[in-house]
Amino acid sequence: MRSFPQGARLRTAEELEASIEAILSRHTRDTAVHVFGYGSLMWNPAVEYASVRPAKVHGWHRSFCLRSIVGRGSQERPGLMLALDRGGACQGLLLEIEPRRVRDEMRVLWRREMLTEVYQARWVVAVADGAPVRAITFTVDRSHPRYTKNLPLNEMARMINTGAGSLGTCREYFDATLQKLASLGMRDVGMERLRTAAG
Repeated sequence: MRSFPQGARLRTAEELEASIEAILSRHTRDTAVHVFGYGSLMWNPAVEYASVRPAKVHGWHRSFCLRSIVGRGSQERPGLMLALDRGGACQGLLLEIEPRRVRDEMRVLWRREMLTEVYQARWVVAVADGAPVRAITFTVDRSHPRYTKNLPLNEMARMINTGAGSLGTCREYFDATLQKLASLGMRDVGMERLRTAAG
């Protein structure tokens, strides 16, 4: 179980349910939901899905732009976590959740990704097998105090190498994401730049 810093603002169960209702209100009932994963959802999805395939989202890019003080970081050893930030494009995986599983799996996802207020759940258009697919993904809230977009590359590398928390190290998270991208034949220039800097 993750331990959250004193004073951290967490969404209540009611707020999580309301957020799920809001996102699903823009989805046709009794049809599959697709989720676009770009970080740990690619290698540790923790949801039951019917199919998975490579996809690409335009207008957003993978970025280590969130200061992490829980999970893979702590107050003493803060790390960095991934989010989708504006601009560019991102390759990842599209997870299909069958209609009868949608509510239960959304609750799993929301407890994992939306408990704190650093992410915004939104619909995006992913391209998979040459066709557009509407998908839910998690983008950074740029107004959140943990948003760290303008960190120098060497400072990002340092935090990735030293961050550690209750779920393990930030470097393990970084390496697992790189390994998954490599296994899928996906290149991410920003991630490669960070790998060079982190050593």
